[in-house]
Amino acid sequence: MRNKFGIGVAFVATAALIAGCSSDPEPAASASTAPAASTSPSDAPAIDGTGAELVVWTDAEREGALKAAAEQFETDTGATVTLVQKNFEDLRNDFVAQVPTGEGPDITVGAHDWLGALVTAGVVDTIDLGDKAGEFQEVALDAMTYDGQLYGLPYSTEAIALIQNADLVGDTAPTTWDEMITMANDAGFEDRPFILFTNGASGDGYSAYPLQTSFGAPVFVQDESGSYTSEVGMGGENGEAFAQFLYDNGAKGTGIFSDTIDYDTSNQLFADGESPFIMQGPWMPFFDDSDMNLVVSPMVSAGGETAAPFVGVQGFYLSSQSNNALLANDFLVNYMATEDAQRTLYEADPRLPALSALADEVSSDPITAGFVASASAGVPMPSIPEMGNVWDLWNAAEIQIITGAEPVSTWDNMVTELEKSLEG
Repeated sequence: MRNKFGIGVAFVATAALIAGCSSDPEPAASASTAPAASTSPSDAPAIDGTGAELVVWTDAEREGALKAAAEQFETDTGATVTLVQKNFEDLRNDFVAQVPTGEGPDITVGAHDWLGALVTAGVVDTIDLGDKAGEFQEVALDAMTYDGQLYGLPYSTEAIALIQNADLVGDTAPTTWDEMITMANDAGFEDRPFILFTNGASGDGYSAYPLQTSFGAPVFVQDESGSYTSEVGMGGENGEAFAQFLYDNGAKGTGIFSDTIDYDTSNQLFADGESPFIMQGPWMPFFDDSDMNLVVSPMVSAGGETAAPFVGVQGFYLSSQSNNALLANDFLVNYMATEDAQRTLYEADPRLPALSALADEVSSDPITAGFVASASAGVPMPSIPEMGNVWDLWNAAEIQIITGAEPVSTWDNMVTELEKSLEG
């Protein structure tokens, strides 16, 4: 089954950077040719912005989509919107450096996992979506929330999901670990039923996270607002049960999990039909020009609870030093949070929409629907500074357990070391 959409992604798991690409069989509209959809505001009266200027930082992929909303905003308010194109990789550091000097923008596009650094630096302000908050997926709003305050307008989500080769195991998606493994074994794939860890000996807690959360062992605890606290959530009996699961399926158990499969090898094994299941994202090459018959679904549960992957979110931030904060908030809420504007963003740079109505619309394609369902079941990648302490300890412990270390003590020692590192 061919994919009908394209999604770009960039995330960091330990030291591995996985860059995404467009996978639309028909080229998506470029930034310069993105359709100028109507972006008329809601019923809210336009603010008089005569003589004011909003500076918006964007990248090439989204500049054209922003232009349509900016032109309508200028017509309605009398303000001027200046779009400044920058390399996406430079946006966060430049924003942190320039906002305090007064040289930064009023608004910047960015990833949600920048939020902790932006709040700590004091360069980002809260925004008020009002009733429009209910129109966005909860996981997207949670990702843009820090200490109970919403700091960004989300527009896209992305997450890994379970991908299966329907020609090998049929087109019925499994819902439990045992069901998935049975399907693979019955099809003759006892030696390689499922590919999970793709960072080889470096470990891959990112890919394993849906299985970990299915045991009720989140990396950090979230409060009622969806914000992450600094309380480590993967200790205790639930974390130990997950560690035992890793051990039971590692070198001294079933051998399903290995420390010898790297990113390129895992993708090639799946593409060559040597494994029927893989945990990966929509950025994979077999969604480009492949004729593979694929089914995408949320990850199966191994521990009885929902398997929740990390979700990455893209959105727009408001500068804490904006001289036109009310005008900038109006632009985001009444011009960029509209269905037309969000659709234009999707058409210019296709990523899973954060706006619920648009996510439902693009889910008419079953491949897209599978990734939307996976993201909807997920949790935001923690944006708190404490997450920087996690990766090395976490990944190392998982690989040690998979290669034969005593699971409970190895896991508990990792949690203890993590908690100590956070105390400092």
